[in-house]
Amino acid sequence: MDVLSDAIAAMRTGRPHSSRTYRHAPWGIRFAPSNGAGFHVMLQGSAWLLPAGDGAEPVALGPGDVVFLSHGRGHGLASAPDAPLEEFTLAPDGSWPRTWQGAGDGAASAVLLCGAYQLDRARAHPLLAELPEVVHLPARVGEYASLRAAVDLLGAELADAQPGSDAVLPALLDTLLLYILRAWWLREQTAGHAAGWSAALRDPSVTAALYAIHDDPARPWTVEELGARAGLSRAAFARRFATTVGASPLAYLTWWRMATAGRLLREEDLPLRQIAERAGYTSEFAFSRAFKREFGVAPGQYRRLRAAG
Repeated sequence: MDVLSDAIAAMRTGRPHSSRTYRHAPWGIRFAPSNGAGFHVMLQGSAWLLPAGDGAEPVALGPGDVVFLSHGRGHGLASAPDAPLEEFTLAPDGSWPRTWQGAGDGAASAVLLCGAYQLDRARAHPLLAELPEVVHLPARVGEYASLRAAVDLLGAELADAQPGSDAVLPALLDTLLLYILRAWWLREQTAGHAAGWSAALRDPSVTAALYAIHDDPARPWTVEELGARAGLSRAAFARRFATTVGASPLAYLTWWRMATAGRLLREEDLPLRQIAERAGYTSEFAFSRAFKREFGVAPGQYRRLRAAG
């Protein structure tokens, strides 16, 4: 399995939403804190991103800029740093309008794509948890070609919905998220700032072990076996893995098994015995005890709570 795609799939809940937004200056929008991660793409005009928190500096956005806010702490978006902010509200069914027209006449001074992904923060993958509060990808000629292509497709679909849009939009939003994250880590590596998971995904030895764990979490892996996959001695592999990933190989294996079980409980109507087996447990009792230790609730209760919420 692709580790980045797998990590996102384990955290994602529900459908992503997006909107093509037209604003006339002066304007301002406040996005409340949530469990999701949000993004904004400046298609035309300019704006200011207003991050949450005392002392957080406004971020100037120009045409083509992309920002991603992974921690759901709330933020503002406005034509000027001191513009009054109106609350952003969802439709009664929790969806976003595909187009959102602000007050004013004539051509809009700003056109944006805005959207959000719902995440299970109870099991936030460290790969996403280590991202900064604001990932800002300024538009530069010749950079992020795939990201730009995804933005163009998403913008066109929102501007002119066609048959099949209900299936196309979630797929495009998933694609956009992956391209945003890929562009960020590539920039970090190019700038020599790679650390943590950015370094782990660049390290062939660590990546080989991660792929093995993600591809077959039920296998009773040992550090020696994973080190062999990485082409390193047991000790050298254990040190390198812990340095980049932030956990020992077997601790990460256990964490990933529980994350996999949580996703299966949310998305699949499988007996607990089968979920236990997929998570690497031969005993349903042992699995339930390990799951409760990690999540604070038994697997059956977790499934009911997620279904109700």
